[in-house]
Amino acid sequence: MDPMYDIPEIDISQYHYDLPGERIARYPLPERDGSKLLVYKNGVISENLFRNIHGLLPKGSLMILNKTKVVQARLFFRKETGATIEILCIEPVLPSPDYQIAFAAKSPMVWKCMVGNSKRWKNGALELKFILDGKPCRLIAKRMLQEDDHSLVEFNWSPDELIFSDVLSAAGIVPLPPYLNREAEEMDPVRYQTVYALHEGSVAAPTAGLHFTGETFRHLKSRHIGIEEVTLHVGAGTFKPVKARKIADHEMHTEHIAIGKKTIESLLDSMNKPKIIVGTTTMRTLESLYWHGVRLLLEKESSPEIHIWQWDAYELARKADIPPEEALGAVLEKMHKDSMEWVGGQTQLLIMPGYQFRIADILVTNFHMPQSTLLLLVAAFIGNDWQKAYQYALDNDFRFLSYGDSCLFFKNPDNLQAL
Repeated sequence: MDPMYDIPEIDISQYHYDLPGERIARYPLPERDGSKLLVYKNGVISENLFRNIHGLLPKGSLMILNKTKVVQARLFFRKETGATIEILCIEPVLPSPDYQIAFAAKSPMVWKCMVGNSKRWKNGALELKFILDGKPCRLIAKRMLQEDDHSLVEFNWSPDELIFSDVLSAAGIVPLPPYLNREAEEMDPVRYQTVYALHEGSVAAPTAGLHFTGETFRHLKSRHIGIEEVTLHVGAGTFKPVKARKIADHEMHTEHIAIGKKTIESLLDSMNKPKIIVGTTTMRTLESLYWHGVRLLLEKESSPEIHIWQWDAYELARKADIPPEEALGAVLEKMHKDSMEWVGGQTQLLIMPGYQFRIADILVTNFHMPQSTLLLLVAAFIGNDWQKAYQYALDNDFRFLSYGDSCLFFKNPDNLQAL
């Protein structure tokens, strides 16, 4: 590690808890908002139902959601030998790395993919036949390059007037998390998707949002809680385990983000109001936005695109302590200057204990895997009381992980050691 970085010494084994397999929710509840809600505030834990969350939130606050949409990114090809090859589309490469352009593209195109049963695909093209609007179609996959953890795959399809979004919708399958240990079923394309999903690009759902319904938003409106959006396209790296003993030796996954001008303006107008962050993906997006603004202020020639790498926050925090309104104001000024309605890019930001949150006051999230970077983020937000919260959930029959129950965490500054 570069000695210029001031990284807390964290042993990942300190963020372990025993999660029995039967506590992992393999299916959603019949009603989205019927999930249990663990509430942590001022060091006190209580229990409620998610459908009552509006009454637990401050009136007039601002809520920010991740409006990414899960795509049916798993494709199964059968070789003439009978072997099945699974291709999981991770991110577009050609004709554009922009997700919206990629999903609207026509044949051919290239994607970065993960390949299952890869050893059985030594050479040659794979073919998948499917039906769309009653018409026979086919998809051809050719591997262009193979790396240790991914492949570059060229897709061609016919009829060639189809766009790639049509192809995935007809031929693909929802990529459920591996810990559910089951294949996707008829209800999953609907239930493994938030009701407000809009921007295609994720291979995993921002699960904190799975509990929201139209009724939830009506109740929030009645309490004058504003709603804004960001986009972080959740990649397969979200399931990447932390294998290194020291978190400083772990390589965080990179994900694509985008934030609109309106959201940044609302954040600036709400500096004195509580900010409710729905999900760890939204949290990483907003905190990355802050550090992008810091970089714009400190490095006059900075790119207008967001590029926040794993330890950037820890390096930049040593250089200056810039208020959120100044950092966000710098982003907005740059957007006005360059006539940008959206600012986007990539983030690899790793949030762990010792991190000082610049935007968030309240976090809505699900329960996360032991020794995961998502659990580290929770521990950064509420301190060591994460152990008390998770133990309460285990002792009181809460359901865990993607299809499980929800948490409402109020930030605990007493347990935080700021950078």
